[in-house]
Amino acid sequence: MSFRFITKSIHAYLIDYPAAIVLVAAPFVLKLGQSGPVAMWLSVLVGVAALLLAAATDHPTGLVRIIPYWLHLRVDRAVGLVFVIAPFAFKFDWLDASYYWILAAVVLLTTSVFNAPEEPVVRRPGLDTRTAGSA
Repeated sequence: MSFRFITKSIHAYLIDYPAAIVLVAAPFVLKLGQSGPVAMWLSVLVGVAALLLAAATDHPTGLVRIIPYWLHLRVDRAVGLVFVIAPFAFKFDWLDASYYWILAAVVLLTTSVFNAPEEPVVRRPGLDTRTAGSA
């Protein structure tokens, strides 16, 4: 059994928009920001950016489809790394730091470990062979 089950469609339909909404709403529900306003607003800003990224990505739920999916995944991974570093850089307290480290783990696992490779391009047989009459 493969652990790589998050396909492009699953990422588009079940992860992108719900995750963006959670990133915007969770800081208010969890009352983040006790260690400073960055702890609350980083998540909100990343959530808004995630909504824009999802809308602009070339996948089933993309509205504009100008950003290739592979670049979308790299942006997601970069955000995961920001979530790892932010608690150290901004000296977040325990709740704020835990929130970002859990998000980092989820983002990095989703985009790296559990991410299914895209389907390879199907090659038609005989396209890479030469016949006796060709130069």
